[in-house]
Amino acid sequence: MTLLLVAAGGALGSLLRYVAASALDARWPRGTLAVNLAGSALLGLLVGRDTGDAAYALLGVGFCGGLTTWSAFAVQTHDLGPRSGATYAAVTLGSALAACALGFWVGAQA
Repeated sequence: MTLLLVAAGGALGSLLRYVAASALDARWPRGTLAVNLAGSALLGLLVGRDTGDAAYALLGVGFCGGLTTWSAFAVQTHDLGPRSGATYAAVTLGSALAACALGFWVGAQA
């Protein structure tokens, strides 16, 4: 059952990532940044709330795993060149860590 939850969540997350990237990525990868930040915040929230195994498999591993993307982030960072790529990497990493921390804090408060 856990494998099905992960697969279902991953399918939905991947679809949403594709839609966001298609709509928002142009000269600067705003869609990829948006999904990485949203996924980081949601994963922090799930961990902070200490959800059950089924919810974590569906939403944490599946949905957030399908939604967020390291590979596209790496390629886009490279394609932006040294200066813009370094800026994009710093913004993404710093913001994703902050989003995760905020999500965790909000989840722990509930």
